[in-house]
Amino acid sequence: MNRRIAFIGILIGIACVLACCKNDVADTGHSVLGEEDEIIVLVDTFSIQSGVDSCEAIISQADSFLLGEIETDYGLLRASILTQMACPEGYSYPKGYEVDSICLFLSYQSWVGDGTAPMAINAYMLDKGTFQYSGTYATDLNIDKYCTRNKSILTNRRIVVASEKMDSIADNTGKYVPMVRMRVNDDFMEYFAAIESFESQEAFNKKFNGLLLETSFGSSTVLNITDVALGVYYHFSYPKAGQDTTVSDMKAFYANSEVRTVNHLDYRDKQELVETLQKDSNTYNYIIAPAGVYTRLQFPMAKITDLINEKVDLKRPYVNKAEVRVNIENMYTGTASGIKRNDWLQPASHMLLVREESMKRFFKNRELPSDTCALLGQLTQETDSAGNAVYFYSYDLSDLLTNQLRKETNDSILNMLLVPVTVETSVTALSATAVSSVQQEQTISATKIRSAKNGMELELVYSGF
Repeated sequence: MNRRIAFIGILIGIACVLACCKNDVADTGHSVLGEEDEIIVLVDTFSIQSGVDSCEAIISQADSFLLGEIETDYGLLRASILTQMACPEGYSYPKGYEVDSICLFLSYQSWVGDGTAPMAINAYMLDKGTFQYSGTYATDLNIDKYCTRNKSILTNRRIVVASEKMDSIADNTGKYVPMVRMRVNDDFMEYFAAIESFESQEAFNKKFNGLLLETSFGSSTVLNITDVALGVYYHFSYPKAGQDTTVSDMKAFYANSEVRTVNHLDYRDKQELVETLQKDSNTYNYIIAPAGVYTRLQFPMAKITDLINEKVDLKRPYVNKAEVRVNIENMYTGTASGIKRNDWLQPASHMLLVREESMKRFFKNRELPSDTCALLGQLTQETDSAGNAVYFYSYDLSDLLTNQLRKETNDSILNMLLVPVTVETSVTALSATAVSSVQQEQTISATKIRSAKNGMELELVYSGF
């Protein structure tokens, strides 16, 4: 690929030199290359189409999870969490132990909405079923398949005000982490304390399927939960220096990467929301997470193919540059005191442009961006001629379109979706930063962009020889 690009660059460079030379030198160049080897470099701009669409649900595979309910102009979202707890394989309680209490801990790194509004959290055992670790679960899964909600495991439902951070603790850097601490009732404590052996995760799951966490009132706040844990506080005695010595201790059970956690997301009246947004498609388009509301871009492949083949006279075509710029219209840059409810719904940090036909496979198989299937765009800021900040995502489809042009048959329209994503990176052996994971975004975001009829277009630089 690199050698091909370098070769094309050399040829284009030669063409530019020839174009800038005097007639006699240009004629000499032509005589050296020969008519059959002449390089053609052209530029054209193509109109594209765009519009809002949606999917039923997204695949739940994030590292943090939403809990709560919030209503905005983009709909009402209610988020619940279903999670297994990791088994401490090989662990056993000390002989003669007695459990004093069990607490459920929820840590959250941030929230969306009104941090002063109360919300009530409740928890239930998954008493009807659990998850397979290697399974794929969508955010619209049926909770009733896993939980009856017959009885809460808490002594009382917990009232939480996100900004108060009542149970916060300091992490190893000294920073306070917001936390919610809830004590479980005696029935659940006796049930969970009776699990004395921890041979394997599979055996543990048969004894304890996991938990459902949800809110029972409050429609102004959603917590971004990063950690879920059960803390078992117990004591035991042992003889020391002829006397019984009592020791108190705690064992934690975490919802970590060794088990499955699934976010259930319910967007009320989602279809009505999509239909309303579609009425605005001539001016603006929208991408909303985690609602699964996307913008479809349609590229006129038949028109592009016909024009390129005509202008390069059926010579072997290369697309050297194919830039699409997606301009953002709802970036909030004000102060926290002036923020409104929809200002919380900011544009996604990363936006994937992916072939519509490949989207489900891409996320199900946890693929990475590639030049011929999916292109990753990052929220970018520039300053315009008037000194104003502008925000956008940009994509270069040159390799993708070159690959399309080489196919014997082509669809008349190439459909691609703008999908908000969460990106993880890693450092390679050469100390370079590489994308290691791309997942559908499960944090809350809303991205308002200019539509294709409002200034979005495809600028193409192509060549043939």
